[in-house]
Amino acid sequence: MSTPTQIDGRYGEGGGQILRTSLALASILRRPLEIHHIRGGRKRPGLRPQHLMAVKAMASITGGKMKGDEPGSMHLFFEPGQIKAGSYSFDVGTAGSTSLVLQTMIPALLFGKGVSRVVITGGTHVPWSPCFHYLREVFAPAVAGMGNVLTLDIERWGWYPKGGGQIKAGISPISRLRSTERAQRGELKEIRLLSAVSNLSMSIGERQKDQLIKRFHSHGFKTPRVEVVNAPSQGTGTLVFLMCSFEGGTAGFTSLGQKGKRAEEVADDACSDLFQFLASDAAVDEHLADQLILYMALAKGRSSIFTERITTHLKTNIWVVEQFLPVRFRADEIKGSVSVKGVGFSPAQ
Repeated sequence: MSTPTQIDGRYGEGGGQILRTSLALASILRRPLEIHHIRGGRKRPGLRPQHLMAVKAMASITGGKMKGDEPGSMHLFFEPGQIKAGSYSFDVGTAGSTSLVLQTMIPALLFGKGVSRVVITGGTHVPWSPCFHYLREVFAPAVAGMGNVLTLDIERWGWYPKGGGQIKAGISPISRLRSTERAQRGELKEIRLLSAVSNLSMSIGERQKDQLIKRFHSHGFKTPRVEVVNAPSQGTGTLVFLMCSFEGGTAGFTSLGQKGKRAEEVADDACSDLFQFLASDAAVDEHLADQLILYMALAKGRSSIFTERITTHLKTNIWVVEQFLPVRFRADEIKGSVSVKGVGFSPAQ
């Protein structure tokens, strides 16, 4: 066995992304991993259900060995085997994010020897994670441009705290990722607006819609088309999701309802984020920037993106990637630019 890569989970923002990126890269490179102080920067550190499910999922798709895979564990040893394409099903058991579990698996399954089908049950539209619609409308097209064929469907929605949502993904294998250039977003082509509710009065969805129209009018836009959805779910929740498509790619902005938060506030929060992005020259929203770092490092050739701001989360993810791969990112916090010459990884290596 080769020497494990040592990762300190307290570094930077000290959250779960350190664990997820480490698991993905350890699996791709078939390198043992030892991570200490897991989620050491959080109020409730250690492995929570969604993080534990990500660990178990990666062990399942690689036939890996684990030590420390227990709720609340602050230390994990993971020795992956060979990535195995196939059909997989996982249940987080709570409203833990299905998106984050899936995003841990995708990079590894890209380098499997066949198409993989994944079903994950849990939270699909929950705080502190990309919602399903962001994955499908923003993340999937972005990585498709790098060679990743990813299909996504939702069977039912899962809100906090009940969960019970279910997503399905199809991941096709590739031989090598292509570099990406997202320095200019180009002309605005389309804006799509979604107002959704589950097991609540549809008047809430209509109020969210009315406020979206009001805000867009105040910024000089014509009356936008807003899709109002009564989403199938075991729980209750509300969502506003805004997607803007440019010549150079897509950006997305999400706001979730919660007890005591008026429908108009839900709409306002998403609008504020979108209008702030439109007022900038950024080509990539700050959440997608985080998610592209691993792919940029693995791709062949130089990749570059221009984002709204370089967050601590992004810088932390860069640090993790650099612990595994012989790459060095260049990040300009003033300009918001991030670039790297990727290693051009292929399974033959």
